[in-house]
Amino acid sequence: MDLNEKELIANLKTERNRGKAFQVLVKTYQERLYWHIRKIVMNHDDTDDILQNVYLKVWKNVDGFREDSTLFTWLFRIATNESLSFLQKKRRHSVVSMNDISDYLVETLESDVYFEGDEIQKKLQLAIIRLPEKQRLVFNMKYFDEMKYEEMSEVLQTSVGALKASFHFAVKKIEEFLKEDRK
Repeated sequence: MDLNEKELIANLKTERNRGKAFQVLVKTYQERLYWHIRKIVMNHDDTDDILQNVYLKVWKNVDGFREDSTLFTWLFRIATNESLSFLQKKRRHSVVSMNDISDYLVETLESDVYFEGDEIQKKLQLAIIRLPEKQRLVFNMKYFDEMKYEEMSEVLQTSVGALKASFHFAVKKIEEFLKEDRK
């Protein structure tokens, strides 16, 4: 942890400085958290709602942050858990089965008016959506968020070896999907 992060955490834990420190936290991490969540749930409005929930959890629980990880990994863990909880609620409250969540995500991507990618980017997103949940998370964190395996290990609470294997399998499946799509 660098000194600025330590100061930010100290200010977040001090009632007098919490408001201003929270504004700094939001400004610093908002864009990365937004895109991390967006890649999991695929929908802009859902992402905004989840991001608000993340900030509420941070605000309520910052005093309990033990600082045994970086602020970044703590925030990403909360964002990941909130995103996965959202998808689980979607599964429970709809006719969408555990296996068909990727169909829901495909439908969400294809109807998203905010998606600005070209056809190639859309095909890549479709390939990623078809991955099993853990592989999808690992691929997005490594490829798009450029996270190190050690950071991912803290966020996902999984061994580095398991993450490397998940990333390897994800890349192979994406390559296969894209090759099949060209036929």
